[in-house]
Amino acid sequence: MAFIQLILQGGSVPVEKAGEMKLTLLDLAIKGGWVMIPIILLSFVAAYIFIERYYVIRKASKEDMNFMNRIKDYIHDGKIDAAVALCKSTDSPSARMVEKGISRLGRPLQDINTAIENVGKLEISKLEKGFPTLATITGAEPMLGFLGTVIGMVQAFYAMSQAGNNIEVSLLSDGIYTALITTVAGLIVGIIGYFAYNTLVVRVEKVVFNLEATLTEFMDILNEPVKTER
Repeated sequence: MAFIQLILQGGSVPVEKAGEMKLTLLDLAIKGGWVMIPIILLSFVAAYIFIERYYVIRKASKEDMNFMNRIKDYIHDGKIDAAVALCKSTDSPSARMVEKGISRLGRPLQDINTAIENVGKLEISKLEKGFPTLATITGAEPMLGFLGTVIGMVQAFYAMSQAGNNIEVSLLSDGIYTALITTVAGLIVGIIGYFAYNTLVVRVEKVVFNLEATLTEFMDILNEPVKTER
């Protein structure tokens, strides 16, 4: 009612300047306190791991559709050296697996299969480099945010205890900023990191499927009649 009466009386309502309430990301980071430093640093580490692994895995997932057909023709024609040369010139996990299998020709099929599987495991291990670090950051970021929340609340209650009966909002602002900003920052980085990690896992699973298909196809080739002369 007081607001309506003020309007009817021709009075004016004080309006804050638009620029006074603006906060930049830098301002928020500073208000968040020292906990924001590890949160920001770990977010950069997570971003680097995701981008670097994404391009590596995408490159590994690209397969030459005619690669296995050419390998099959070379093996059936007894051109083992040509098959090895083709594998060496093809930069992919599948090519390295096939190369290992060709180098074991003449041994029992079970030995060849085991050798190829070992190479496949090594290739997958290379693709998953950095995954544990990314997973750790994803889980640690919200915890760091909660740590900042606890610190901020401690600061706020400490300010209240020191102020006695003269409690002002300005005395609590630093603690509240720390409590809220660090929580938000930690959750944002943790959520984004979670989706990034699972995106990489899905893409690696696609590579694993391709390697399994390559192994099966190569073993089928070996089970077919082949020429022994080069």
